[in-house]
Amino acid sequence: MLKTVRPPLEEYAARQRDREAAAYARERTHIQLGNAKVAIFIAAVIYTGYALTRDPSAIVYGIGAAAFIALSIWHEVVMRALARAQAAVTYYADGIARIEDRWMRDTPSGERFRDRNHPYADDLDVFGSGSLFQLLSSCRTPMGEDRLARWLLHASPIPEIRERQARVAALRSRIDLRERIAVVNAGRRRSMHAGRLIAWAEEPASMPPIRIVIVALALAFAASFTWYVKGGPGIYVAIGSVINVLVLSWLFKRADAIAERLSSATESAALGLFANVIKEIELESFDDPALTGLARRFTADVAASRGLARLARIADWADSRHNVFLKLSEIPLLFTPQLAYAAESWRRLHGRRLRDWVDAIGEMEALLSLSGYSYEHPAYPFAELIEGGGPRFDAAEVSHPLLPASAVSNSLQLTQDLETSGPQILLVSGSNMSGKSTLMRTVGMNALMALAGAPVRAERLRLTPLQIGTCLRHTDSLQEHRSGFYTEALRIRSICDLLDGPLPVLFLFDELLSGTNSKDRRVAAEGVARTMLERGAIGMVTTHDLALTEIAAIFPGRVTNVHLQDKVEHGQMTFDYKLRDGVITHSNALELMRMIGLDV
Repeated sequence: MLKTVRPPLEEYAARQRDREAAAYARERTHIQLGNAKVAIFIAAVIYTGYALTRDPSAIVYGIGAAAFIALSIWHEVVMRALARAQAAVTYYADGIARIEDRWMRDTPSGERFRDRNHPYADDLDVFGSGSLFQLLSSCRTPMGEDRLARWLLHASPIPEIRERQARVAALRSRIDLRERIAVVNAGRRRSMHAGRLIAWAEEPASMPPIRIVIVALALAFAASFTWYVKGGPGIYVAIGSVINVLVLSWLFKRADAIAERLSSATESAALGLFANVIKEIELESFDDPALTGLARRFTADVAASRGLARLARIADWADSRHNVFLKLSEIPLLFTPQLAYAAESWRRLHGRRLRDWVDAIGEMEALLSLSGYSYEHPAYPFAELIEGGGPRFDAAEVSHPLLPASAVSNSLQLTQDLETSGPQILLVSGSNMSGKSTLMRTVGMNALMALAGAPVRAERLRLTPLQIGTCLRHTDSLQEHRSGFYTEALRIRSICDLLDGPLPVLFLFDELLSGTNSKDRRVAAEGVARTMLERGAIGMVTTHDLALTEIAAIFPGRVTNVHLQDKVEHGQMTFDYKLRDGVITHSNALELMRMIGLDV
């Protein structure tokens, strides 16, 4: 009998109910265990008062202590299970919110990846609140976020994109794996400087090869001190102290530097999260050829999770070495040198593998983010990547990935091939609020998602590898003494520089050169269009200025006018956001001003 596959919304809702029931049951057990521990404590106090006039029974105290310890251990297990269940409830609530277009949240926003000089990231809302990164990312580690951000910022070669698409498709149905990773460490996030940690792990050894001597000195001091406590001579303790002080003065600086660099690179909690995320991946059985090679990177020679768990324990000791009790153990136990030797032992065994583990977890987490998005949007296909020929963007019923499911879709084609039906440049005219800017963001965001290997929000999308360049937001800057027009001109200059790169350019210009007079704007816009056409770029230009629409007649077949329009009926303005051939025949600026009460 075939198993019925539920739609994503139903699947998530059912799982959320199950996790809520589990969380409720664990909450009740948590309360009951807490009450039981309080009862044992009260009983102990009552029994102590009773026993003051009699001989207290060691057996009774022993039974009470054993019961309290057992309940405490059980309570800790229940609390961890409760935290995981609550994290799972949150995970599925977030998934339902994404499916229902209520997905905006505070984290992760990818704000640390923002770069205003990037060719398209700011204009296309790749990072920040309400961004594409925020919609896509379910990464638990900084390495996963780094990899996903890199895919969104830089187009990958076609073979890599196709391999990524295959891996995302293979991971699409792995709901349990995504949940297990989401609830690791109760869903808490940790920061980590992966680059610093890798650099630390690959440093050459700096401690002399006398670890066995250091261990022997610590053991000898402990033995002589124990003998002294039992009545032995104190001379051996004094000799041991002098020797350990000399050894410590010789090795401490080097040992402390090793521990300090480890502490500055990461927290032990972050390494614990890293290890636990990898452990969940190691537990998963991968039989798909697209994934087996990637999964094997975590288990080759030694399990990555075990190696990282050991490093987390070393890092925990490194973070704790300033504790007063550990400070007191420096001379008798040579604590910092012992710690340094443990760290160097780890580097010798695993240091060269860490770089590959970091790379592999970044890859897997980014893939899991895209696979979750693909699962939650089953109607979204992967783009078809075209090799050879001129630049091309051919979309059927494409719509904006960040808008609700009700968003209007459009079909359009951009190509340098004059034998096809598509133009090289679309010149989009339209009235205010008709959707011109949104249309360009729709094109840009779907192109970057396709080139990242993610599903696209379209019925079909075919495109060649492209370098995206946008000029959609351009304001003046008092700090940099730039007008809005000058800022826009600099932006266009930087996009023209992309024409010398290895990939054809897909450019998106909103309200091209709107900061100057109509005559100069018309001449300059024609020059920009000519440059783009001659250099083999494809793209879109929006405008309110109908004089710019005359450019299409200068480059017939290569530049085509299209428009978006509005209707005013009974004092209400409506838009259908559908792309139509030709030039807009009217403006709504005066009508808009009148509608808000301005006398014009």
